[in-house]
Amino acid sequence: MKKIINKSIFLLSFILVTFVACDEVETVQINPEATTELNLSVDSVVLIEDDADSNILNVTWQTPDFGFDAAPTYNLLIDVPGSNFGAPQIVPNGSSNEKVFTGAELNNKLLSLGLTPNEETSVELKLQVVLSDYQEFDSNTVTLVVTPYSSLLDLSTNLGVVGSATPGGWGNENIPDLPFYTTTTPDVYVAYVTLRTGEIKFRKDNLWTENWGDSGNDGILDPSGDNIAVDAGTYKIIVNMATLEWEMEEYSWGIVGNGTLTGNPSGWDAPDTKLHYNSYSDDWRTVATFLDGEIKFRFNEDWGTNYGDSGNDGTIDLNGDNIGVSAGHYLVIVNFNTGEYSIEAMDVWGLVGDATENSWDGPNQKFIPDFGINEGYYYIQGAVLTDGEIKVRQNDAWGINYGDDGNDGTLELNGANIPVDAGTYNITINFSVDPPTIEKYAW
Repeated sequence: MKKIINKSIFLLSFILVTFVACDEVETVQINPEATTELNLSVDSVVLIEDDADSNILNVTWQTPDFGFDAAPTYNLLIDVPGSNFGAPQIVPNGSSNEKVFTGAELNNKLLSLGLTPNEETSVELKLQVVLSDYQEFDSNTVTLVVTPYSSLLDLSTNLGVVGSATPGGWGNENIPDLPFYTTTTPDVYVAYVTLRTGEIKFRKDNLWTENWGDSGNDGILDPSGDNIAVDAGTYKIIVNMATLEWEMEEYSWGIVGNGTLTGNPSGWDAPDTKLHYNSYSDDWRTVATFLDGEIKFRFNEDWGTNYGDSGNDGTIDLNGDNIGVSAGHYLVIVNFNTGEYSIEAMDVWGLVGDATENSWDGPNQKFIPDFGINEGYYYIQGAVLTDGEIKVRQNDAWGINYGDDGNDGTLELNGANIPVDAGTYNITINFSVDPPTIEKYAW
């Protein structure tokens, strides 16, 4: 890795800081010759996943001589060239004069800017010096040449589940087949699916050129074989394309407890708040609205397999202590491979309306954010609606809500209610475009 010290000196502009105490106003002049030096330990970095936990980049600077006793705080801003730091990644750094980035931390910031993995490009950095709520100023800009890596797993395959029991039926160009993912065993693939009562088959590339059923209902797939009858439920399907053996079992992970909005009457009973498989990190996630209370994670809405956190250390323990939660909206991530979990506050989007189960008061049915490469996309799969109207709103409140004035798939802030017919829908909202859009497809 090439390492070159790049020193860029900037001159702090002449500014005035005004202190107000009671009815007296005192004006203090900052030293007009105050300077500081922003240093990058390298001017070019090629990031690799093996260095995720290593210190990759040091950014340092001197405290400016303001001419009086000041206590500034600092933010580092990172953005793509030409954007004028319109939507930067902001790294708060308190009063420290040094920021050390690990490979993973810097890589996450770069991916959040939308940079393409494994492609060399440049980013700009500048320092924001904050003296008070009313007084701040920026340094000049320095450039860092970077090559990020993809932090996302690629477990995708061209094999899928199709049929009357799936959202796409026997073929819907708007709803692809339910996907299978690779496993650590060659030729063995897994799918996590929610089905209705009906029939399924397996096929490649959303086409019928290569498809498999089970003519003998004997757990062995047959090319172009008979449809496979299934009951409504949530399942794990495993297929071995070398031996053509396959199996299907009920399979779901969920959140239960008096801190959830589901369950009757105490919250410790089903239905659990379902977790969704995230193939990009091989973990399970959901967005949830919690009450003040406690939660646990459990398998198949049953206490036979349940996890808490006995040490309150962010690691799940089989039959462990309840996990305390505070009222709010959260992203919940659980990795059953490593045992790590996190509960992070975030704004959530939900579906509201008299066509939904909880009508106009909520709580709303939550959209799941895209956990992969489509930033700004949010999904609901299998929304059961009645004849009526819907809207999209944030955090179960009306402060930020969207409708569709023209019923044309374009969302407007405080727009008109969206009419829907009774049915089961996959709904996608896209906030990466302006104005945002909504698509809904009936099963």
